[in-house]
Amino acid sequence: MSTGESRGVAVLESLGSVTGSPWIYAMVALSVLLDVFVPLLPSGVLVITAATAAAAGSAATGQVPDVMVLILCATTASVLGDLAAYRLAFRGGARLDRAIARSRRLTTAQERLGDALSAGGGALVVLARFAPAGRSVVSLLAGTAHRRARDFLPWSALAGLSWAAYSVALGYFGAHWLGATWLATGVSVAALFGAGAVAAFVMRPRPGQAEAS
Repeated sequence: MSTGESRGVAVLESLGSVTGSPWIYAMVALSVLLDVFVPLLPSGVLVITAATAAAAGSAATGQVPDVMVLILCATTASVLGDLAAYRLAFRGGARLDRAIARSRRLTTAQERLGDALSAGGGALVVLARFAPAGRSVVSLLAGTAHRRARDFLPWSALAGLSWAAYSVALGYFGAHWLGATWLATGVSVAALFGAGAVAAFVMRPRPGQAEAS
């Protein structure tokens, strides 16, 4: 084993010890919960790093990391964050309504979301979870449009579960396939950003759609 790889293993083993404590789950939950309001928070990177460290701990000690708890933690925090943004926009949406009305792109997005939820097809909600700031936009738009919680929340839960499972799988299997090094974490993070870029591309305004004013 090379010196660089040995150092990578040592660092990730240290992270693995933190991952095994309740604190890492609290950090993940707080980061995922708040990034609906502050999309710049690196919650996805934190989830991947925790999963990578869990894989490193598994390889070093033979113990099975509790990745299912990590997925559950991230999913629950994602749904709670979505619900908080949804309720905030639902109750105090006058100023936000005016802001949306001034933007044709946001108005179009709101209409698309409403149509998707009414038709029982919330694929847009799931897709937006991977796009940069897409989660924030969808949750706020659902609130300002006064969509029913029972129409929005099931899709929010599916979106959160999909995102959490994908992120954890990237970190965990990336470490097993590429070794317990920072290369594995970097490749996994790049794959997460790649999924976000694809989601943003799919959700982009089509030719002929109204542009932002």
